[in-house]
Amino acid sequence: MGKTRSRGNSVTFSTNKDIIYDAWSIGDKKSDSADSDENGDGRFENGVFIKNHGLNWFITGLFVVGDLAGGGLVALPTAMIQLGFVVGIVCNIVMNITVMITAYMLGVSWNVLVRRWPEYRSHCRKPYPEIAYRALGRQCRLLVSICIDVTQFGIAVVYLLLSSKNIHDAIKSFTDKEISFCYVILIVAVCLTPVLFLKSPQDFWWAVVLAMFTTSAAVILILLGSSLDYGECSKVRHEPKFRITNYFLGLGTLLFSYGGHSAFPTIQHDMKKPSDFTKSSIMAFIILFFMYTPVCIIGYLTYGDSLRDSVINSLQVSWIQQAVNLLITVHCILTLTIVFNPLNQEVEELLKVPQEFSIKRVFVRSGMMVAVVIVAESVPNFGPLLDLMGGSTLTLTSIIFPSLFYLFLAAGEKKAQRQKDSGEKDEEEFKPLTIREMIAETPKWVVALAAIIMGKKKIINIQTMLEIFFFFSFWDIWWCRCHIFCNR
Repeated sequence: MGKTRSRGNSVTFSTNKDIIYDAWSIGDKKSDSADSDENGDGRFENGVFIKNHGLNWFITGLFVVGDLAGGGLVALPTAMIQLGFVVGIVCNIVMNITVMITAYMLGVSWNVLVRRWPEYRSHCRKPYPEIAYRALGRQCRLLVSICIDVTQFGIAVVYLLLSSKNIHDAIKSFTDKEISFCYVILIVAVCLTPVLFLKSPQDFWWAVVLAMFTTSAAVILILLGSSLDYGECSKVRHEPKFRITNYFLGLGTLLFSYGGHSAFPTIQHDMKKPSDFTKSSIMAFIILFFMYTPVCIIGYLTYGDSLRDSVINSLQVSWIQQAVNLLITVHCILTLTIVFNPLNQEVEELLKVPQEFSIKRVFVRSGMMVAVVIVAESVPNFGPLLDLMGGSTLTLTSIIFPSLFYLFLAAGEKKAQRQKDSGEKDEEEFKPLTIREMIAETPKWVVALAAIIMGKKKIINIQTMLEIFFFFSFWDIWWCRCHIFCNR
């Protein structure tokens, strides 16, 4: 049985030498702390950290589905058109497996922090940047913070645009009144802002789980509507000519649909048993695959290259189109609560806003919504922004960073355990491993797997440059017709 010893305000653990764990086996390592130890917001039971309150693994899995599905769902059929049928299916499978592995790596990385550093067992506003800090140091923490802020901000803009567009289309369909799209964005933002004042995901888990069920209903209706349209629409559908630029844009949409890793550590941190996040992520990506794939296939076979930013506008049965509009809108509005959360907490940490509810939180989070609205009013379509996000910061936060941090944190834990077993003194000042130390502590097959996953960066770099060019070209065009957009 392990023993504890106090060191200032922290607690460290010493154990018998027979408690050793292979950091590279499948699953999460058990902590070497005493079973009865109480610290932070939880306790250890049989070597597993359990918080006093939090989400269970099943609800967390639904939470992840609710966070990811929605915007990607309506845009993925367009990605299939850009990639081609066979290549699109293969890329969909590969992307799903890749992000599932990196989600596992990110979850294990957070569990390493919980086991090794007691301060992470209490509320942490910036879990992903803290993972970066413990893996590669302070500079990397700053880089990750910037990437997360840009990613979550961009996703918030996309979801606000999509939900506002759907509401605008519904108003045009059911009434004869014409309301400016700019006003719809403002109305949606004002209605949503009060919900953003909730502290963390465990305070609004019901909203994102409900979002998952609305998306499931939308999938069923999209499949029904596309099936009804197949007889007529498939006769006139055309397949676009293959273009290398379309291939890169399609990959960006795929990654946007699967890459919600910026919010994963925040969600995992609010779990009752953070070590169960592996089960949650596997369940979530399996559900997403079976949501996305049928919609991609039938959308491709039915509508062909007539698809644009969203599959919804291609549905010919009016009531189905409007029902899907409503369901996806509800999803986007509910999901915005978690999309904003890491961004809000990052800014609150920077401005030293108290964790308890206060007027400062109201001002900060309202200001963040105002910033998102300003950008949303400046971008009339979410498609180019979606592709840009998928090819830039999402690549880093969903593929590169999880693989890199996992390698260094797992190797660091293995080294620390070996030093403890040999009786060496703990380092007074934390220092991340060097690359040479990481490779020495890591099995070669793990390094090879991470290298393969991160190897996608070469493709993504080209993709990102192309998308940035197209995005800003699109931005210039928009400035020439701003008055037309705001009056539609």
